[in-house]
Amino acid sequence: MVAFVGASKSVVLVVDGESRTVQTFDGTVADVLEKADVSVTSADRVTPEPAAAVEDGTTIDVQRALAVDVMVDGKGTTVHTTGETVEDLVEELRVSTASAVSAPLDTSLEGLDGSIFISTPKTVFVTVDGKTHERSTTAGTVRDLLKESGVKLGTADQVSAPRSAALVDGMGLKVTRVAAGVEETVTEPVPFSSTEVPDANLPEGETKVTTAGVNGERSRVFSVTVVDGKEISRTLVKESVVREPVAETVAKGTRKPVEAKPAAPAAGAAAPPAAARPAPAAGGAAPASGTWAALAQCESGGNWHINNGNGYYGGLQFSSGSWLGAGGGAYAPVASEATPEQQIAVAEKLRANGGWGHWPSCAAKLGLL
Repeated sequence: MVAFVGASKSVVLVVDGESRTVQTFDGTVADVLEKADVSVTSADRVTPEPAAAVEDGTTIDVQRALAVDVMVDGKGTTVHTTGETVEDLVEELRVSTASAVSAPLDTSLEGLDGSIFISTPKTVFVTVDGKTHERSTTAGTVRDLLKESGVKLGTADQVSAPRSAALVDGMGLKVTRVAAGVEETVTEPVPFSSTEVPDANLPEGETKVTTAGVNGERSRVFSVTVVDGKEISRTLVKESVVREPVAETVAKGTRKPVEAKPAAPAAGAAAPPAAARPAPAAGGAAPASGTWAALAQCESGGNWHINNGNGYYGGLQFSSGSWLGAGGGAYAPVASEATPEQQIAVAEKLRANGGWGHWPSCAAKLGLL
């Protein structure tokens, strides 16, 4: 019987940094690993590759892959890597070297405690206080971005995305400033009331304020809600009268005007014929100033020959009875047909018997009463 015996080979086997020498007749790396009871996966690194032939003195290096929990931009995954450090892992993941990593790059993966958090650079747009800012950031969440940007939120302020939300490239965020329950005090006037009281000492139709009215003051407190500087609602919280108004009192005249009685003609005397009456003075010029001019301006607008059919005539508005009773018939049937001088002459007679009370309203306005 003839036997063929292959030559034995001495092979150095290094597994995860631990080395040993094995004697083998096997022909490939895979055969050696199987005989040495070393199991590997597709994620493990084997050098030389498992199909390579083994020679005397060959060193086989097996680096088993580590399972590392990684969170990239808020998305979690488990990575099996043969890298030794965090930097190796980052390179394997092919993320930007400018990314923010939760552990130093030279940290050994074997001694890693917990997950690795990686936040890649992103461009986001933040609108706050009426202005939009473009920011390049590696912040992981909305909360981190706001802190990084120096945006301080009030207790009622609102953000367009949850503060725990992960940032994504191109994301837009809006901060809405809300001021709720702001108290505002408003002062308003309280209008005064007015009461009329009859007064027999004033000519009929005339009024006089005897007690001046004064507005009061009311204080109103509102709870106001303001969003981004604009008021959207207000609610009345309380109100009170700070100062009561003073009511106005107005005296209203009730005294009837005194009508002059016409003088009785002499017994047996007849009214002089029109031809016997003195003719109006030539031109009939009206006085430009003085008390009678002012009184005529008030009574008739200064029109000494007015006759508008209301029963009163001339610049001083004589009734027919007053005109004839004071002797005006000697000049004209009615005052509007007499000259201003003739009207004043008749008026002087009336004033001598009854004073300025024959013209109560205008005389009061002119301070003659």
